[in-house]
Amino acid sequence: MQKLIIATKNKGKMKDFNQLFSKYGIEVLSLLDLEEDIPDIEETGDTFEENAAIKAEVIAKKFHLPVLADDSGLEVDALGGEPGVYSARYAGTHKDDNDNLHKVLEKMTGVKEEKRTARFVCVLALAQPEKATIYKRGECEGHIGVEPVGENGFGYDPIFIPNNYNKTMAELTSEEKNQISHRRNALIQLEEWIKEN
Repeated sequence: MQKLIIATKNKGKMKDFNQLFSKYGIEVLSLLDLEEDIPDIEETGDTFEENAAIKAEVIAKKFHLPVLADDSGLEVDALGGEPGVYSARYAGTHKDDNDNLHKVLEKMTGVKEEKRTARFVCVLALAQPEKATIYKRGECEGHIGVEPVGENGFGYDPIFIPNNYNKTMAELTSEEKNQISHRRNALIQLEEWIKEN
């Protein structure tokens, strides 16, 4: 596998994927790098696995290249696993990071520290022409803070404090984040698969 399409237009995600794939000599392309515009693919699945597969398989079929898609989000135990697969649109279809994280904080009002456990989840789906889709899942455990802190990262990073840290994901450097992130943990599993195949 020398060329891989990453099914995203998110520059933050691409930065992470570029850092992680460059050491394997794999050229990664985002949807923004392709010559034709790819319309947003509706994520109609009930799980991270289903949503990742929908994106990967549609694009792999179109371009006859391996495609890696991820679906990721935040699961908060006190909210019964919300926002889960609705993480990007938790506060509405306009997909505003700030609105989303404030909705979580609002729903967590009055929840004691020991009950604020949460995790970031990332499921990677690798679709290759005429082969079965491969899934890898990574998690990063932590808890929800009481207010947004930090300028790095995106999404829920400013309110998520990873285990063994006393600062939010948005306060970590990209190098620190890449050591513990849910995406990194999923990619470690994918790297093992790449080595074996």
